[in-house]
Amino acid sequence: MIKYTRFFITLLLAAAACSAQAQSTATSSSPYSRYGIGEIDPQLVGPNAGMGGISVATNRIGLFNNINVINPASYGAINLTTFDVGLYGNFLTLSQTGAANQKNSNFRLSHVAFAIPTSKRSALSFGLLPYSERGYSYKRSVSKLGNSGSPADTSTVNYTYSGDGSLSKAYIGYGFGLGKHLLLGGNVSYIFGNIKDLATTEIPGLAGAINSKVQTSNAIGGLNYDFGAQYSFDFSESQHLTFGYSGSASTRLHTQSTFVVSQYFNDANGNQDLPADSVVSNVGPKSKLKLPLINRFGISFQNDGKLLVGADYSMGKWSDLSIAGVNQGLQDSKTFNIGASFIPNINTIRNYLATVDYRIGAIYDQTYMHINGTTIKRYAGTFGIGLPLRSNNGTSFYKINISAEIGQRGSLVNGLVKENYVNIHLGFTLNDKWFTKYKFD
Repeated sequence: MIKYTRFFITLLLAAAACSAQAQSTATSSSPYSRYGIGEIDPQLVGPNAGMGGISVATNRIGLFNNINVINPASYGAINLTTFDVGLYGNFLTLSQTGAANQKNSNFRLSHVAFAIPTSKRSALSFGLLPYSERGYSYKRSVSKLGNSGSPADTSTVNYTYSGDGSLSKAYIGYGFGLGKHLLLGGNVSYIFGNIKDLATTEIPGLAGAINSKVQTSNAIGGLNYDFGAQYSFDFSESQHLTFGYSGSASTRLHTQSTFVVSQYFNDANGNQDLPADSVVSNVGPKSKLKLPLINRFGISFQNDGKLLVGADYSMGKWSDLSIAGVNQGLQDSKTFNIGASFIPNINTIRNYLATVDYRIGAIYDQTYMHINGTTIKRYAGTFGIGLPLRSNNGTSFYKINISAEIGQRGSLVNGLVKENYVNIHLGFTLNDKWFTKYKFD
Protein backbone atom coordinates (compact mmCIF):
# COMPACT_ATOMS: atom_id res chain seq x y z
CA MET A 1 0.00 0.00 0.00
CA ILE A 2 2.87 2.37 0.77
CA LYS A 3 4.25 2.24 -2.78
CA TYR A 4 0.81 3.00 -4.23
CA THR A 5 0.37 5.88 -1.80
CA ARG A 6 3.71 7.26 -2.97
CA PHE A 7 2.57 6.82 -6.55
CA PHE A 8 -0.63 8.73 -5.77
CA ILE A 9 1.27 11.60 -4.13
CA THR A 10 3.64 11.80 -7.12
CA LEU A 11 0.69 11.85 -9.49
CA LEU A 12 -1.05 14.58 -7.51
CA LEU A 13 2.08 16.75 -7.45
CA ALA A 14 2.54 16.25 -11.19
CA ALA A 15 -1.10 17.21 -11.69
CA ALA A 16 -0.68 20.39 -9.70
CA ALA A 17 2.49 21.28 -11.65
CA CYS A 18 0.78 20.70 -15.01
CA SER A 19 -2.23 22.69 -13.90
CA ALA A 20 -0.08 25.61 -12.79
CA GLN A 21 1.87 25.54 -16.06
CA ALA A 22 -1.34 25.52 -18.10
CA GLN A 23 -2.70 28.50 -16.18
CA SER A 24 0.50 30.49 -16.54
CA THR A 25 0.65 30.23 -20.33
CA ALA A 26 -1.73 32.18 -22.56
CA THR A 27 -2.61 29.29 -24.85
CA SER A 28 -5.49 29.67 -27.23
CA SER A 29 -8.01 26.86 -27.14
CA SER A 30 -11.24 26.46 -29.09
CA PRO A 31 -12.68 29.50 -30.92
CA TYR A 32 -16.12 28.07 -30.13
CA SER A 33 -15.50 28.63 -26.42
CA ARG A 34 -16.33 32.32 -26.90
CA TYR A 35 -20.06 31.52 -26.98
CA GLY A 36 -22.25 31.32 -23.89
CA ILE A 37 -20.22 30.70 -20.74
CA GLY A 38 -17.45 28.80 -22.51
CA GLU A 39 -16.94 25.21 -23.50
CA ILE A 40 -18.92 23.00 -21.11
CA ASP A 41 -16.90 20.22 -19.48
CA PRO A 42 -18.48 16.72 -19.51
CA GLN A 43 -17.55 16.24 -15.80
CA LEU A 44 -16.53 12.61 -16.32
CA VAL A 45 -14.63 10.84 -13.55
CA GLY A 46 -12.82 7.51 -13.82
CA PRO A 47 -13.53 5.00 -16.61
CA ASN A 48 -16.58 6.63 -18.23
CA ALA A 49 -14.50 8.82 -20.57
CA GLY A 50 -13.18 5.76 -22.38
CA MET A 51 -16.69 4.41 -22.98
CA GLY A 52 -18.00 7.33 -25.03
CA GLY A 53 -18.99 9.20 -21.88
CA ILE A 54 -21.88 6.89 -20.93
CA SER A 55 -22.71 7.46 -17.26
CA VAL A 56 -26.46 7.92 -16.66
CA ALA A 57 -27.12 4.20 -16.11
CA THR A 58 -23.73 3.09 -14.72
CA ASN A 59 -22.47 2.71 -11.15
CA ARG A 60 -19.94 -0.06 -10.42
CA ILE A 61 -17.87 -0.92 -13.46
CA GLY A 62 -15.94 -4.18 -13.55
CA LEU A 63 -16.73 -4.85 -9.85
CA PHE A 64 -14.94 -1.58 -9.06
CA ASN A 65 -16.43 1.35 -7.13
CA ASN A 66 -16.50 4.47 -9.28
CA ILE A 67 -17.59 8.04 -8.58
CA ASN A 68 -20.20 9.01 -11.16
CA VAL A 69 -21.00 12.70 -10.66
CA ILE A 70 -23.31 12.79 -13.70
CA ASN A 71 -25.87 10.62 -11.87
CA PRO A 72 -25.62 10.97 -8.07
CA ALA A 73 -27.98 8.00 -7.62
CA SER A 74 -24.94 5.82 -8.42
CA TYR A 75 -23.39 6.73 -5.05
CA GLY A 76 -25.84 4.25 -3.46
CA ALA A 77 -23.86 1.37 -5.04
CA ILE A 78 -20.54 2.44 -3.45
CA ASN A 79 -19.46 0.14 -0.61
CA LEU A 80 -15.80 1.14 -0.22
CA THR A 81 -14.20 4.51 0.41
CA THR A 82 -13.32 5.74 -3.07
CA PHE A 83 -10.91 8.44 -4.18
CA ASP A 84 -10.33 9.58 -7.76
CA VAL A 85 -7.90 12.17 -9.13
CA GLY A 86 -7.22 12.88 -12.79
CA LEU A 87 -5.22 14.81 -15.39
CA TYR A 88 -6.52 16.13 -18.69
CA GLY A 89 -4.64 16.99 -21.89
CA ASN A 90 -5.99 18.52 -25.09
CA PHE A 91 -4.32 18.66 -28.52
CA LEU A 92 -6.17 20.80 -31.06
CA THR A 93 -5.69 21.58 -34.75
CA LEU A 94 -7.77 24.45 -36.20
CA SER A 95 -8.49 24.66 -39.94
CA GLN A 96 -10.19 27.43 -41.92
CA THR A 97 -10.52 27.99 -45.65
CA GLY A 98 -7.79 30.33 -46.89
CA ALA A 99 -5.81 30.26 -43.63
CA ALA A 100 -2.91 28.22 -42.29
CA ASN A 101 -3.65 25.52 -39.74
CA GLN A 102 -3.13 26.41 -36.10
CA LYS A 103 -2.16 23.93 -33.38
CA ASN A 104 -2.76 24.35 -29.66
CA SER A 105 -2.39 22.20 -26.57
CA ASN A 106 -3.06 22.51 -22.87
CA PHE A 107 -2.89 20.39 -19.73
CA ARG A 108 -4.59 20.68 -16.36
CA LEU A 109 -5.84 18.87 -13.29
CA SER A 110 -9.24 17.52 -14.31
CA HIS A 111 -10.88 16.47 -11.04
CA VAL A 112 -10.53 15.47 -7.42
CA ALA A 113 -13.43 13.44 -5.99
CA PHE A 114 -14.17 11.40 -2.85
CA ALA A 115 -16.97 9.01 -1.89
CA ILE A 116 -17.54 7.52 1.57
CA PRO A 117 -20.17 4.83 2.25
CA THR A 118 -22.48 5.75 5.12
CA SER A 119 -24.41 2.45 5.18
CA LYS A 120 -24.70 -0.74 3.15
CA ARG A 121 -26.74 1.05 0.46
CA SER A 122 -25.77 4.70 0.71
CA ALA A 123 -22.74 6.95 0.28
CA LEU A 124 -21.66 10.57 0.50
CA SER A 125 -19.54 12.11 -2.26
CA PHE A 126 -17.78 15.46 -2.62
CA GLY A 127 -15.16 16.98 -4.89
CA LEU A 128 -14.04 19.65 -7.31
CA LEU A 129 -14.40 19.55 -11.11
CA PRO A 130 -14.22 22.00 -14.02
CA TYR A 131 -17.60 23.27 -15.26
CA SER A 132 -16.66 25.36 -18.31
CA GLU A 133 -13.59 26.88 -19.99
CA ARG A 134 -13.00 29.90 -22.19
CA GLY A 135 -9.85 30.17 -24.27
CA TYR A 136 -9.72 31.63 -27.77
CA SER A 137 -7.74 34.14 -29.82
CA TYR A 138 -8.10 35.28 -33.40
CA LYS A 139 -7.27 38.33 -35.53
CA ARG A 140 -8.89 40.16 -38.44
CA SER A 141 -6.83 42.60 -40.53
CA VAL A 142 -8.13 45.41 -42.73
CA SER A 143 -5.72 47.10 -45.20
CA LYS A 144 -5.66 50.73 -46.39
CA LEU A 145 -8.09 52.09 -43.86
CA GLY A 146 -8.32 55.87 -44.13
CA ASN A 147 -8.61 58.69 -46.67
CA SER A 148 -6.83 58.47 -50.00
CA GLY A 149 -3.36 60.00 -49.89
CA SER A 150 -3.02 59.94 -46.11
CA PRO A 151 -0.29 57.88 -44.37
CA ALA A 152 -2.98 55.55 -43.02
CA ASP A 153 -3.72 54.38 -46.56
CA THR A 154 -0.65 52.12 -46.43
CA SER A 155 -1.30 50.91 -42.89
CA THR A 156 -3.07 47.77 -41.75
CA VAL A 157 -5.54 47.87 -38.90
CA ASN A 158 -5.58 44.72 -36.77
CA TYR A 159 -8.68 43.75 -34.82
CA THR A 160 -7.92 41.02 -32.27
CA TYR A 161 -10.41 39.13 -30.15
CA SER A 162 -9.49 36.86 -27.25
CA GLY A 163 -10.95 35.37 -24.12
CA ASP A 164 -9.92 33.29 -21.14
CA GLY A 165 -11.15 32.09 -17.79
CA SER A 166 -13.08 29.16 -16.40
CA LEU A 167 -15.88 28.11 -14.09
CA SER A 168 -15.37 25.38 -11.48
CA LYS A 169 -17.87 23.15 -9.70
CA ALA A 170 -17.49 22.18 -6.04
CA TYR A 171 -20.13 19.61 -5.11
CA ILE A 172 -21.40 17.46 -2.28
CA GLY A 173 -23.88 14.69 -2.97
CA TYR A 174 -25.68 11.74 -1.43
CA GLY A 175 -27.05 8.57 -3.01
CA PHE A 176 -29.06 5.78 -1.42
CA GLY A 177 -30.99 2.64 -2.27
CA LEU A 178 -34.70 1.98 -1.80
CA GLY A 179 -35.36 -1.74 -1.87
CA LYS A 180 -33.17 -4.00 -3.97
CA HIS A 181 -33.47 -2.35 -7.38
CA LEU A 182 -33.91 1.44 -7.00
CA LEU A 183 -31.18 4.04 -6.37
CA LEU A 184 -31.85 7.75 -5.80
CA GLY A 185 -29.49 10.67 -5.26
CA GLY A 186 -28.69 14.34 -5.58
CA ASN A 187 -25.83 16.87 -5.65
CA VAL A 188 -25.66 20.42 -4.33
CA SER A 189 -22.98 22.32 -6.23
CA TYR A 190 -21.39 25.74 -6.02
CA ILE A 191 -20.33 26.99 -9.46
CA PHE A 192 -17.81 29.83 -9.41
CA GLY A 193 -15.17 31.57 -11.50
CA ASN A 194 -14.45 34.41 -13.87
CA ILE A 195 -14.62 34.61 -17.67
CA LYS A 196 -13.10 37.46 -19.70
CA ASP A 197 -13.29 38.79 -23.24
CA LEU A 198 -10.85 41.27 -24.79
CA ALA A 199 -11.08 43.18 -28.08
CA THR A 200 -8.27 45.42 -29.38
CA THR A 201 -7.92 47.78 -32.35
CA GLU A 202 -4.35 48.46 -33.39
CA ILE A 203 -2.44 50.14 -36.25
CA PRO A 204 0.94 48.37 -36.03
CA GLY A 205 2.62 50.23 -38.89
CA LEU A 206 1.96 53.73 -37.58
CA ALA A 207 4.23 54.64 -34.66
CA GLY A 208 2.50 56.75 -32.01
CA ALA A 209 -1.00 55.84 -33.17
CA ILE A 210 -3.48 55.54 -30.32
CA ASN A 211 -4.77 51.98 -30.07
CA SER A 212 -7.67 50.79 -27.95
CA LYS A 213 -8.64 47.86 -25.72
CA VAL A 214 -12.11 46.85 -24.58
CA GLN A 215 -12.21 44.26 -21.79
CA THR A 216 -15.33 42.69 -20.33
CA SER A 217 -15.22 40.26 -17.43
CA ASN A 218 -17.92 38.44 -15.51
CA ALA A 219 -17.43 37.17 -11.96
CA ILE A 220 -19.88 34.30 -11.47
CA GLY A 221 -20.99 32.29 -8.45
CA GLY A 222 -24.04 30.42 -7.21
CA LEU A 223 -25.74 27.13 -6.40
CA ASN A 224 -26.84 24.45 -8.83
CA TYR A 225 -28.57 21.12 -8.23
CA ASP A 226 -28.26 17.66 -9.81
CA PHE A 227 -30.64 14.77 -9.22
CA GLY A 228 -30.96 11.25 -10.52
CA ALA A 229 -32.37 7.74 -10.31
CA GLN A 230 -31.35 4.27 -11.45
CA TYR A 231 -33.51 1.16 -11.59
CA SER A 232 -32.09 -2.29 -12.32
CA PHE A 233 -33.64 -5.57 -13.46
CA ASP A 234 -31.70 -8.68 -12.47
CA PHE A 235 -31.56 -11.54 -14.97
CA SER A 236 -29.27 -13.44 -12.62
CA GLU A 237 -26.95 -12.77 -9.70
CA SER A 238 -24.38 -11.24 -12.07
CA GLN A 239 -26.41 -9.92 -15.04
CA HIS A 240 -28.32 -6.64 -14.77
CA LEU A 241 -30.23 -4.28 -17.03
CA THR A 242 -30.22 -0.72 -15.66
CA PHE A 243 -32.28 2.31 -16.66
CA GLY A 244 -31.13 5.72 -15.53
CA TYR A 245 -32.21 9.34 -15.46
CA SER A 246 -30.38 12.42 -14.22
CA GLY A 247 -30.97 16.13 -14.50
CA SER A 248 -29.36 19.48 -13.74
CA ALA A 249 -31.77 22.14 -12.55
CA SER A 250 -32.24 25.51 -14.23
CA THR A 251 -30.91 27.76 -11.47
CA ARG A 252 -29.82 31.39 -11.34
CA LEU A 253 -26.22 32.23 -10.44
CA HIS A 254 -24.97 35.60 -9.25
CA THR A 255 -22.86 37.56 -11.74
CA GLN A 256 -21.19 40.95 -11.80
CA SER A 257 -19.60 42.43 -14.90
CA THR A 258 -16.66 44.80 -15.24
CA PHE A 259 -16.23 46.91 -18.37
CA VAL A 260 -12.91 48.66 -19.08
CA VAL A 261 -11.93 50.70 -22.16
CA SER A 262 -8.27 51.76 -22.30
CA GLN A 263 -5.84 53.24 -24.81
CA TYR A 264 -2.22 52.39 -25.56
CA PHE A 265 0.44 53.06 -28.21
CA ASN A 266 3.56 51.54 -29.76
CA ASP A 267 6.55 53.88 -30.16
CA ALA A 268 9.16 54.07 -32.93
CA ASN A 269 11.74 52.21 -30.79
CA GLY A 270 9.74 48.99 -30.89
CA ASN A 271 8.22 49.31 -27.41
CA GLN A 272 4.69 47.94 -27.48
CA ASP A 273 1.56 48.17 -25.39
CA LEU A 274 2.55 51.41 -23.63
CA PRO A 275 -0.45 52.62 -21.60
CA ALA A 276 -1.97 55.95 -22.58
CA ASP A 277 -5.25 56.33 -20.69
CA SER A 278 -8.28 54.54 -19.32
CA VAL A 279 -11.33 55.98 -21.00
CA VAL A 280 -14.02 53.95 -19.23
CA SER A 281 -13.92 51.75 -16.14
CA ASN A 282 -17.30 50.57 -14.89
CA VAL A 283 -18.33 47.86 -12.44
CA GLY A 284 -21.88 46.86 -13.24
CA PRO A 285 -24.59 46.02 -10.71
CA LYS A 286 -25.03 42.49 -9.44
CA SER A 287 -27.33 40.49 -11.69
CA LYS A 288 -28.30 36.91 -12.53
CA LEU A 289 -27.08 34.22 -14.92
CA LYS A 290 -29.75 31.67 -15.77
CA LEU A 291 -28.47 28.15 -16.40
CA PRO A 292 -30.44 25.73 -18.60
CA LEU A 293 -32.34 22.63 -17.55
CA ILE A 294 -30.47 19.50 -18.68
CA ASN A 295 -32.15 16.08 -18.92
CA ARG A 296 -30.23 12.83 -19.42
CA PHE A 297 -31.50 9.29 -20.08
CA GLY A 298 -29.47 6.09 -20.12
CA ILE A 299 -29.60 2.32 -20.39
CA SER A 300 -26.91 -0.27 -19.73
CA PHE A 301 -26.47 -4.03 -19.54
CA GLN A 302 -23.78 -5.45 -17.30
CA ASN A 303 -22.39 -8.90 -16.72
CA ASP A 304 -20.46 -8.19 -13.51
CA GLY A 305 -16.70 -8.36 -13.92
CA LYS A 306 -17.00 -9.23 -17.60
CA LEU A 307 -18.99 -6.93 -19.89
CA LEU A 308 -20.77 -3.57 -19.82
CA VAL A 309 -22.58 -1.95 -22.77
CA GLY A 310 -24.72 1.17 -22.65
CA ALA A 311 -26.10 4.28 -24.30
CA ASP A 312 -27.05 7.81 -23.15
CA TYR A 313 -29.19 10.58 -24.61
CA SER A 314 -28.96 14.12 -23.23
CA MET A 315 -30.92 17.31 -23.93
CA GLY A 316 -29.83 20.78 -22.79
CA LYS A 317 -32.21 23.76 -22.86
CA TRP A 318 -29.40 26.16 -23.75
CA SER A 319 -31.79 28.50 -25.58
CA ASP A 320 -32.74 29.66 -22.06
CA LEU A 321 -29.20 30.75 -21.10
CA SER A 322 -29.19 34.44 -20.20
CA ILE A 323 -26.71 36.77 -18.52
CA ALA A 324 -28.00 39.90 -16.80
CA GLY A 325 -31.36 39.39 -18.50
CA VAL A 326 -29.80 39.15 -21.98
CA ASN A 327 -30.45 35.89 -23.83
CA GLN A 328 -27.18 34.52 -25.29
CA GLY A 329 -28.75 33.39 -28.59
CA LEU A 330 -27.91 29.70 -28.25
CA GLN A 331 -29.95 26.70 -29.35
CA ASP A 332 -30.93 23.54 -27.48
CA SER A 333 -28.33 20.76 -27.54
CA LYS A 334 -28.68 17.01 -28.13
CA THR A 335 -26.02 14.43 -27.38
CA PHE A 336 -25.84 10.66 -28.03
CA ASN A 337 -23.26 8.46 -26.29
CA ILE A 338 -22.64 4.75 -26.73
CA GLY A 339 -19.92 2.67 -25.14
CA ALA A 340 -18.72 -0.66 -23.82
CA SER A 341 -16.19 -2.17 -21.44
CA PHE A 342 -14.81 -5.72 -21.52
CA ILE A 343 -12.59 -7.70 -19.13
CA PRO A 344 -11.36 -11.06 -20.52
CA ASN A 345 -10.84 -12.78 -17.14
CA ILE A 346 -10.97 -10.70 -13.97
CA ASN A 347 -10.05 -13.63 -11.68
CA THR A 348 -6.90 -14.91 -13.34
CA ILE A 349 -3.55 -14.51 -11.61
CA ARG A 350 -1.43 -15.82 -14.48
CA ASN A 351 -2.28 -13.34 -17.23
CA TYR A 352 -2.29 -9.68 -16.19
CA LEU A 353 -3.59 -8.45 -19.56
CA ALA A 354 -6.70 -10.59 -19.10
CA THR A 355 -7.59 -8.58 -15.97
CA VAL A 356 -7.43 -5.21 -17.74
CA ASP A 357 -10.60 -3.26 -18.66
CA TYR A 358 -10.75 -2.57 -22.41
CA ARG A 359 -13.13 0.29 -23.31
CA ILE A 360 -14.53 1.79 -26.49
CA GLY A 361 -17.26 4.29 -27.38
CA ALA A 362 -18.61 6.99 -29.69
CA ILE A 363 -20.18 10.46 -29.32
CA TYR A 364 -22.50 12.51 -31.51
CA ASP A 365 -23.13 16.02 -30.23
CA GLN A 366 -25.45 18.60 -31.78
CA THR A 367 -24.07 21.52 -29.81
CA TYR A 368 -25.84 24.65 -28.62
CA MET A 369 -24.11 26.77 -31.30
CA HIS A 370 -25.74 27.84 -34.57
CA ILE A 371 -23.31 30.13 -36.43
CA ASN A 372 -23.59 31.61 -39.93
CA GLY A 373 -26.66 29.50 -40.60
CA THR A 374 -24.87 26.27 -39.61
CA THR A 375 -25.36 24.06 -36.56
CA ILE A 376 -22.00 23.18 -35.01
CA LYS A 377 -21.74 19.41 -34.53
CA ARG A 378 -19.18 17.19 -32.86
CA TYR A 379 -18.27 13.60 -33.75
CA ALA A 380 -15.84 11.55 -31.67
CA GLY A 381 -14.60 8.06 -30.96
CA THR A 382 -13.15 7.00 -27.62
CA PHE A 383 -11.08 4.14 -26.29
CA GLY A 384 -9.40 3.40 -23.00
CA ILE A 385 -7.99 0.88 -20.58
CA GLY A 386 -8.21 0.32 -16.83
CA LEU A 387 -5.02 -1.08 -15.31
CA PRO A 388 -5.60 -2.78 -11.94
CA LEU A 389 -2.86 -2.61 -9.31
CA ARG A 390 -2.79 -5.50 -6.88
CA SER A 391 -2.82 -5.04 -3.11
CA ASN A 392 -1.23 -7.31 -0.52
CA ASN A 393 -3.74 -6.65 2.27
CA GLY A 394 -6.88 -7.65 0.32
CA THR A 395 -8.82 -4.55 1.38
CA SER A 396 -7.28 -1.92 -0.93
CA PHE A 397 -7.84 -1.84 -4.67
CA TYR A 398 -6.22 0.50 -7.17
CA LYS A 399 -6.75 1.23 -10.82
CA ILE A 400 -5.13 3.53 -13.38
CA ASN A 401 -7.62 4.72 -16.00
CA ILE A 402 -6.27 5.94 -19.34
CA SER A 403 -8.53 7.08 -22.16
CA ALA A 404 -8.43 9.07 -25.38
CA GLU A 405 -11.13 10.89 -27.31
CA ILE A 406 -10.42 11.59 -31.00
CA GLY A 407 -12.93 13.84 -32.69
CA GLN A 408 -13.96 16.69 -34.93
CA ARG A 409 -16.12 19.75 -34.34
CA GLY A 410 -17.32 22.42 -36.75
CA SER A 411 -16.79 22.53 -40.51
CA LEU A 412 -15.16 24.58 -43.28
CA VAL A 413 -18.42 25.86 -44.81
CA ASN A 414 -19.75 29.42 -44.38
CA GLY A 415 -16.43 30.73 -43.08
CA LEU A 416 -16.44 28.45 -40.04
CA VAL A 417 -13.54 26.75 -38.29
CA LYS A 418 -13.06 22.97 -38.21
CA GLU A 419 -11.42 21.49 -35.14
CA ASN A 420 -9.63 18.15 -35.07
CA TYR A 421 -8.77 17.23 -31.52
CA VAL A 422 -7.42 14.57 -29.19
CA ASN A 423 -8.37 14.62 -25.51
CA ILE A 424 -6.33 12.50 -23.10
CA HIS A 425 -7.59 11.51 -19.63
CA LEU A 426 -5.32 9.97 -17.01
CA GLY A 427 -6.87 9.01 -13.69
CA PHE A 428 -6.00 7.16 -10.51
CA THR A 429 -8.76 5.43 -8.51
CA LEU A 430 -8.48 4.02 -5.01
CA ASN A 431 -10.99 1.68 -3.31
CA ASP A 432 -10.26 1.01 0.35
CA LYS A 433 -11.88 0.22 3.70
CA TRP A 434 -11.65 3.28 5.90
CA PHE A 435 -13.31 4.15 9.21
CA THR A 436 -13.58 0.46 10.18
CA LYS A 437 -13.81 -0.49 13.84
CA TYR A 438 -11.72 -3.60 14.42
CA LYS A 439 -12.75 -6.09 17.08
CA PHE A 440 -10.30 -8.13 19.15
CA ASP A 441 -11.15 -11.26 21.14
